[in-house]
Amino acid sequence: MARWLVYLGLLTATPLGAHAIPASVGGPFHLVDQDGHAVTDRTYRGRPLLMYFGYTSCPDVCPVDLARIASIAKTVREQTGIDVTPVFVTVDPARDTPERMKAYVRAFSPNAIGLTGSSAQIKAVTDAYHVYFRKVPMDGGYFVDHSTVLYLIGPDGAFLGHYGRKAPEQDVATRVAQTLQAHR
Repeated sequence: MARWLVYLGLLTATPLGAHAIPASVGGPFHLVDQDGHAVTDRTYRGRPLLMYFGYTSCPDVCPVDLARIASIAKTVREQTGIDVTPVFVTVDPARDTPERMKAYVRAFSPNAIGLTGSSAQIKAVTDAYHVYFRKVPMDGGYFVDHSTVLYLIGPDGAFLGHYGRKAPEQDVATRVAQTLQAHR
């Protein structure tokens, strides 16, 4: 009975709408960049990131989204002077080698970073970011069904926000700029 009274007391002491434990998004990772170098989340400290999970063989969604992300980063830089680095993390490490990632991301932005790794490393980072992906067999090969969320990571490595692909590009750029300016 006493345990329930303590719990009830904690509930009534918490303001309405407040969450005692926020859901965590992101966290430490160990991957390989487009130049074949081992990297971690700490490698990118000091600069904000726009992270997206996809794969280079994606026929339509990933190229459109990566072009959009590069444009958002450019708009934020022009409006605020803050350099935001586009980061493309593969969900298809079997095919997405560092060399393939480099050619792919550089087609969209000279500042974009492509990250790959072992299947276990990719599983760990996708779990940390709550990314859905699944191989789907097709005509003797496969494609990868995956979520299409853009994540804003602050210079300190903290998750600052996420954006859906249906949000207008200019709205996302404005929200990213405002969020980064507020966290200076």
